[in-house]
Amino acid sequence: MSDPVDGSTIVEQDGVDPPVEAATIEASRPTRPADAEPGRFYERFDGYSRFLHLLVIVSFLSLAITGMTIKFSGVGVFQTLSRILGGYEVTGFIHRVAAIITFVYFFLHLSYLVKNKRKTKTSMRGMLSGEDTLWFRKQDIIEFGQTVKWFLGIGPRPGYGRWTYWEKFDYMAVFWGVLVIGSSGMLLWFPEFFTRLGIPGSWINVATIIHSDEALLATGFIFTVHFFNTHFRPDKFPMDPVIFTGRVDLHELKEDRPRLYAQLLESGELED
Repeated sequence: MSDPVDGSTIVEQDGVDPPVEAATIEASRPTRPADAEPGRFYERFDGYSRFLHLLVIVSFLSLAITGMTIKFSGVGVFQTLSRILGGYEVTGFIHRVAAIITFVYFFLHLSYLVKNKRKTKTSMRGMLSGEDTLWFRKQDIIEFGQTVKWFLGIGPRPGYGRWTYWEKFDYMAVFWGVLVIGSSGMLLWFPEFFTRLGIPGSWINVATIIHSDEALLATGFIFTVHFFNTHFRPDKFPMDPVIFTGRVDLHELKEDRPRLYAQLLESGELED
């Protein structure tokens, strides 16, 4: 097992100062102490979680690519992309298959939550307000304020726990997406079925706008905010592989999530 690369120092050459961006990236990378024990990792994500995230990646990218070709069908680049994929009938088929995958991983995750609740005998209140919950708590609001101060250089870096506030936002955005984009997509997929149930035809027009605009917003968010928070931050650039490997170096865990590290030490899951 290989260790994370130690932070390196940029040396001035020929009297030219190093680029500010490069210096910032290198300075932001966690540096391993010389006496740190190599090869110690903590499993943040089990195989099942990594599998579900893989389904998220495949389905989302498929939905985004095919959805953009349909939404912007009059734009040359998307017309070309549609032809590469096999035409609009094929892109529509891929879009629907990806939608099915989305519903599959969503319900698989819900079933996992139910099974885990029964296994751990955790109350609903405990699931929503416990230390390791993925729902927002007061602590997240506090850490958001601390993060802003840290960005402005007027406060220390917050001692994040198992989940940061931006990770929780990403997580809950999936629920919002399935509810809003998924339900509107079903109306567009089976318009005759739903109108026979008594839904006004005007709702189909509304669903078209909601589905299209919300999907565009989600795509823009993922490729900007999510990618920056997860991969493009100076201390993670060019990519944080933890969601693929499931493991994080203990020194990195201690630097990034000190509250979680202390919690694991206290519970005996880790030894200092």
